[in-house]
Amino acid sequence: MTTGSRRDSPPGTAERIDDVPRDDGAVPGDASFALCLTHDVDRPYKGLRSFYRATRDRPGYHLRTALSSSNPYWQFEELMALEEDLGVRSAFYFLNEQHLLADRPVRDWVSASNWIEHLGRYDVTAPDVAAVIRDLEAGGWEVGLHGSYHTADDRERLREEKAALEAVLDGPVTGGRQHHLRLSIPETWRHYRSIGLRYDSSLGSGTECGFTAGYRPIRPFGDGFRVFPLTIMEQALPDPGTRFDAARDRCDELLAEAAANDAVMTVLWHPRYFNEREFPGYRTLYRWLVERALDRGAWVGTPRRLCKRLDSDPDSSAQQAELGNRKR
Repeated sequence: MTTGSRRDSPPGTAERIDDVPRDDGAVPGDASFALCLTHDVDRPYKGLRSFYRATRDRPGYHLRTALSSSNPYWQFEELMALEEDLGVRSAFYFLNEQHLLADRPVRDWVSASNWIEHLGRYDVTAPDVAAVIRDLEAGGWEVGLHGSYHTADDRERLREEKAALEAVLDGPVTGGRQHHLRLSIPETWRHYRSIGLRYDSSLGSGTECGFTAGYRPIRPFGDGFRVFPLTIMEQALPDPGTRFDAARDRCDELLAEAAANDAVMTVLWHPRYFNEREFPGYRTLYRWLVERALDRGAWVGTPRRLCKRLDSDPDSSAQQAELGNRKR
């Protein structure tokens, strides 16, 4: 689960996020604001996590899922059908986590948190995962990189993970987000740019929602590389299973703020949250959020598609060249 962020002091580029250039005119056409939809694919299989969940709540249910052939976390087809019905597309960031025993030092083996973190590790080249990755790309969804837990300062590991995903896709990956939002600013962004990625969407919080990093994509190096700050992670909202109205109202407040500021708003819903039995209310809230954004006249799509729009817009390109013009 993506839970928080790590931000080291930013030597180099800009000492404060507020000091870097932004994308003015980032909202396409006559849209009131832009909404980027994203999903971090942390664990597509519940597997051994069933036993962990059984220690926290509903032990009978979770133990039954451990023994069942069903997989509550595999929500790709349902999510694709939902977005197809809404007429939108989103980005899926796939994780190629290191193997705890094969890839990590022995000192990491004694940490209980590491064992919990690595439960549910999957292989992007496994036939069923590779098939859904190709189906997503073929259907117009974006497939991106979910940089693994220890890669914030590891360019070569990021390069390897990107190459593995691109081998499955037989094509390039444009951007992604770090697992657990773990960033070393601006080093992680330098690594992303160096390995050929055009954007990152890790800047944000797993405990708070809002436009804490401003209303526009950030251009940390003054060139074509962008950072899309995260506005909402589903787990930071009031639990829609017990407080649906409060969760909906918070989303509506942020949509109104986005429209009032011509903002680019980025949201994250983990695919497993679309299982209503496991996480009641989250699927319904996601549908409501997208429908409400469309009703408000938003452009809705993927960060990759928005990057292409920005790069092809001569007015936007001219504004991006004026580093002093930094509306937030």
